[in-house]
Amino acid sequence: MAAGTVSSEKIDLVVHGPSKPIVNNGFSDQFVLHHFETTHDLERLAPDVAARARGMAITYNTVRGDAKTLGRFPKLEIVSAFGVGYDHVDADYARDHGIMVTNTPDVLTEEVADIAMGLLIATLREFVKADRYLRAGLWSTQQFPLSAGSLRDRTVGMVGMGRIGQAIARRLDASRVPVVYHTRNPAPGMSYKHYPDLMEMAKAVDTLILILPGGPSTAKMINADVMKALGPRGVIINVARGTVVDEQALVAALKSGTILAAGLDVFEKEPNVPDELKAMPNVVLLPHIGSASVVTRNAMDQLVVDNLKAWFAGKPPLTPVAETPAKAR
Repeated sequence: MAAGTVSSEKIDLVVHGPSKPIVNNGFSDQFVLHHFETTHDLERLAPDVAARARGMAITYNTVRGDAKTLGRFPKLEIVSAFGVGYDHVDADYARDHGIMVTNTPDVLTEEVADIAMGLLIATLREFVKADRYLRAGLWSTQQFPLSAGSLRDRTVGMVGMGRIGQAIARRLDASRVPVVYHTRNPAPGMSYKHYPDLMEMAKAVDTLILILPGGPSTAKMINADVMKALGPRGVIINVARGTVVDEQALVAALKSGTILAAGLDVFEKEPNVPDELKAMPNVVLLPHIGSASVVTRNAMDQLVVDNLKAWFAGKPPLTPVAETPAKAR
């Protein structure tokens, strides 16, 4: 890995993904930015730019930083990726080739936790259905039916207990909803009951909130067997990655009454959502908006910039990922 010491030398940065003002305007004249919005755009990459580029900003999680992409840049030192999840970047390849990878955690924790809690309540109390009922003029002729779901008689099983999981749990505590959780190992300092076995937790609760990383190790983790264990009062809230749920098994479980309902902010093949899910009255669907407020997205974009600036000022990056931990520089 290059030393990254401060100098007057121009530093070439590749900005890969949608154009964003905070990223575009966040660097001094010491940096030269080269913008490529899509992977297809990278095909016009000039060989001399590829040879010089030392840093990369990936500005959205739909843009891939796979081995082929990273391998184009022989002098690449750091990839600063937008998003707390970084399964769109091949962190193992980066580690093996001496490339630092950073993400944008913390600044979105409370925003995503708000979405998870809102999605849970909206799903249980049928807010979307009620809104459509009122707009259709039905309230003047009949009362809206009682919701089958409620927070009042539920136990929530958290799948994942990182920063965002803990923030969701705090909200559930305030709502007087019992919380338990599943992770491979107990989270330090947690008083909630830990289930090392996901199936055992699914049998013990009626609600799952998913907030865990995507990737091969968690693919289709929430499968038909887990849904069956959850039972006919079961509710699944997914604010993690669409890939952690077996989407076809979820459709089948919702259709058959194996579980009661689902609230989804993420999907297996975004932005494509199965028509069967769209047609179901017992599902609340959001277009991956967990962190999508102006204030939070601006903070995430700024962290993309700040990680790169710290690195090229000879300092450790602010938020390195686990595969490429920060070291003294």
